[in-house]
Amino acid sequence: MSHAMAPVDMRRLETGAGGGYDGMGLSKRVDDDLDDDGRPRRTGTAWTASAHIITTVLGSGVLSLAWGVAQLGWVAGPGVMTLFAAVIYYTSALLADCYRAGDPVTGPRNRTYMAAVRATLGGSKVKLCGAIQFVNLFGIGIGITIAASVSMLAIKKAGCFHKEGHKGDCNGSSMSPYIAIYGIMEIFFSQIPGLDSMWWLSTLATVMSFTYSTIGISLGVAQIVANGGIQGGITGVAVGINAAGQSITMMQKVWHSLQAFGNMAFAYGFSIVLLEIQDTLKAAAPSEAKVMKKATAVSVAVTTVIYLLCGCVGYAAFGDGAPDNLLTGFGFYEPFWLLDVANAAVTVHLVGTYQVITQPIFAYVELRAAAAWPDSAFVGTREVRLWPSAVRVSVCPLRLTWRTAYVCVTTAVAMAMPFFGSVVGLIGSISFWPLTVYFPVEMYIAQRRVPRGSTRWLFLQALSAVCLLVSLVAAAGSVADVAAEFKAHNPFRRA
Repeated sequence: MSHAMAPVDMRRLETGAGGGYDGMGLSKRVDDDLDDDGRPRRTGTAWTASAHIITTVLGSGVLSLAWGVAQLGWVAGPGVMTLFAAVIYYTSALLADCYRAGDPVTGPRNRTYMAAVRATLGGSKVKLCGAIQFVNLFGIGIGITIAASVSMLAIKKAGCFHKEGHKGDCNGSSMSPYIAIYGIMEIFFSQIPGLDSMWWLSTLATVMSFTYSTIGISLGVAQIVANGGIQGGITGVAVGINAAGQSITMMQKVWHSLQAFGNMAFAYGFSIVLLEIQDTLKAAAPSEAKVMKKATAVSVAVTTVIYLLCGCVGYAAFGDGAPDNLLTGFGFYEPFWLLDVANAAVTVHLVGTYQVITQPIFAYVELRAAAAWPDSAFVGTREVRLWPSAVRVSVCPLRLTWRTAYVCVTTAVAMAMPFFGSVVGLIGSISFWPLTVYFPVEMYIAQRRVPRGSTRWLFLQALSAVCLLVSLVAAAGSVADVAAEFKAHNPFRRA
């Protein structure tokens, strides 16, 4: 005999109001060491939040910025990166103010992006936000898997080129084994309960990002010295036969410029997990929003400096022929061992990035399961003793099976569609405006009751409109890139 199940009040669960769960499918602990929403006391700081943000933002894409600067030139390239850094910081500050509904110190917490939209805007916008956010996170997870396997494969290629020479045939290996290895690693790390438990992984990933960025910049400087000067031009890659000997049409110049413009805008895309990161911060005076803004300022400043260095040094070293990745595009061949260190650092960093990106999806499913079946042994945790030792670990069957299945799906898609990185660019261009600008602006206007027609209201609407235009033109560039990838892809060809 079946029983009707009561509807789940996601607003109460996601804000922790009257809840009995900690957001990861675990029963609420009965002790005094709890926060105002009944969850175990948060311990995050501005520095751990900065590590999470840098882990999310400073991915291997930083090594592709030299290509982006090459498309736009010495003036527009650095200028666009700096402009988007300012925009992202501003809209992130607006979003940080939405963490608590009402009073910024004692108001109910909005622990997820969807919870903030539900509390402030409501209606169909909640479902729209959730759909865009989760599709984006799923796509990014696949893209990260592909990027990590490319770096792993580059280690093998670097050794091959060192042995066989720069003209050697070193492109005969498939990426599939490396994708599988990366997927196995992610299955293991996916059992970390939540963001507040993985500060150490984000810290390690941040160190790795600095490592490979420094190596890429150093190799670029060495190449500039070897060239005897700086390469590149004011307007970027020239139409016709350029300095690199490439034949570029005007249409190709336009598409590549749009794609580079979009890549620079999306390089700072951490809004999709900002509130989830903010939810790891310990209660602070005057508010968590102030701490999050500090973390955001530090993270954006650090990443912008590294972006400018990688992009400009790479362009100065290679000019119009800048590779789409400084470490895997083999603009550099030696010292091969240094390239191996850099690509290994990229792989380790992307392990952390994958975990930060997928935690909102993990938490959403487990939160709903805990609410729907609060007494289920499958949803709860149990103590398991590791034989033959006396060490005991907490195991959640739902977390073990569901997260493993999710990682397997992203890994399988990455194997079947190794060109999915271009699709991720299209997904990112479509989701940039709503997640990074539109929802933060609209929630801020609603929460602060900004008068319609006021100077601030007009400024916010103008900012939103300009960023919508950026999304549209970047999407156009991404469509052209995806079409080219589909046309060139042969599922039976070895990478």
